[in-house]
Amino acid sequence: MTKAVMIYGGNSKQSRLKGILDKAASYFKKESVDTETIFVHDLPAEDLILANFNSGPILKANKIVEEADIVVVLTPVYKAAYTGILKTYLDLLPQKGLEGKTVLPLVLGGSFGHLLVIDYALKPVLSALGATTILNGAYILDTQVEKTKDLRYILAPEISGRLDRVLLLAKEEASRSLAVR
Repeated sequence: MTKAVMIYGGNSKQSRLKGILDKAASYFKKESVDTETIFVHDLPAEDLILANFNSGPILKANKIVEEADIVVVLTPVYKAAYTGILKTYLDLLPQKGLEGKTVLPLVLGGSFGHLLVIDYALKPVLSALGATTILNGAYILDTQVEKTKDLRYILAPEISGRLDRVLLLAKEEASRSLAVR
C-alpha cells in the first residue's frame, strides 16, 4: 500500500491552508493511500529552535517521513518564501531524508506575486534533502479557499480539480517508483 505523509508548515489549524490539507487527506483516503500528517507547530518549539535531533517527537516525525512514499509539503507564503516553522523542521530531517520519495509542494499565497515561491524558495531546500522527484505542485490563492463560520473550508471548483490532478500525479509517480524498487 502506498503511504503518504503531509508536512503541515502552517502555524495554525484554523488557516485556509487547513482546507488544502483536508482536501488532500480526503483524496488520499478515497484512493486508499495510507496517510499521516505532521503538524509542525505541534512539535516541541524548543526542539525545533534548538535543533534537537534526538528529540522523541522529532525522531517519531522523521520516522513517518522515512516510511512514506509520498511527501506533501504544505505551507503558506510568508515574506516571499515558506514559513520559518517549516524550515526549522526540514532542518531536522536527515540529509537525504527525501531521497526516493515523490514530493508534492502545495502553497497558499495572498497574490500571484509569489507564484514562483515553489521554484525559487521551496524546491532548492527539498532538493538539498535528497528529493529528485519534486512535482510542480500547486500554488493556491487564499481567496480560492473559503473559510466558513464553523471552521470548514470550501475550495473553488477549479482549485479542487487542480488538487485532484496533482494528487493523482503524486500517487501515480509513487506507484511507478515502487514498481521499480
